[in-house]
Amino acid sequence: MPLMRRRQALALGAAAGILPTIGATAMAAAPAPKAPNQLRPIRIRDVEIGAGRTKTIVSLIETTPDAVLSRARLLGSMSEVDVVEYRVDFLDATLDPQAVAATMRPVADAIKGKPLVVTFRTKAEGGQKAITPAEYAAIYQAVLKSGAGDLIDIEAALLSDPAVARLKADVQAMGRHVILSHHDFAVTPSVEVMVTLLRRQQALGADICKLAVMPHDAGDLLRLLEATWIMRRDHGDRPLVTMAMGGIGAVSRLAGEAFGSALSFGALGDPSAPGQVKVAQLRDTLAIVHDAIAG
Repeated sequence: MPLMRRRQALALGAAAGILPTIGATAMAAAPAPKAPNQLRPIRIRDVEIGAGRTKTIVSLIETTPDAVLSRARLLGSMSEVDVVEYRVDFLDATLDPQAVAATMRPVADAIKGKPLVVTFRTKAEGGQKAITPAEYAAIYQAVLKSGAGDLIDIEAALLSDPAVARLKADVQAMGRHVILSHHDFAVTPSVEVMVTLLRRQQALGADICKLAVMPHDAGDLLRLLEATWIMRRDHGDRPLVTMAMGGIGAVSRLAGEAFGSALSFGALGDPSAPGQVKVAQLRDTLAIVHDAIAG
């Protein structure tokens, strides 16, 4: 239909009251948006992960016990920090389970009641050191015996090893929480693959599911956000932590609440992963996003 005739038809339709009817019919035919699955937040002391504003988390990445403790005291005093992660793979003595365990209680005390995540990130998933599954489990078992640490980050790929599977069971039997994680520092997989990874973590009994990927363009970032929302809306009943790394991935760290991500890693000094935002700026932005969503 020529443009002029189409405009005339639209004008006649509006005058006759047809267009509002068509609009109402289209709206009636459109399916109602699906409500997200009911989420079970995790409460650790004064922090509820999975409810309200996305919570901030900052990592301890120092290499000596004294340096770790000094930074832990600083994080414990900062209102911008909700949760502290202790990256024990950065320690010089990280392959000595007893040396790692000896640092745990002082660190837990220094952060003044903030939830403590304990993480040994393997070289295979972007960490500092290569390690066997048996050594990995032994370090975490020593951490458990120390009595410190609220959440233990376990790489989901290692659960096929009996020692790591037993570790997960022990963590949860002691009333602590397990983060099952997957990190890809090379690419961003398809939406379907990312949702499958998160669903597998949930099926394996994660208390929190975590996924970090490397984007190369805005399309990769959008896929990560889409996968997060699909998991949250259609499958997830527990907190999620997802992020796209690198500079372009900062959007996922700032806007995670809109898509279902419950924690966002910020930096104080050197970042523990590429693309982290300074924690003070991160906290302010997360609050702005939360207020806008809450309306």
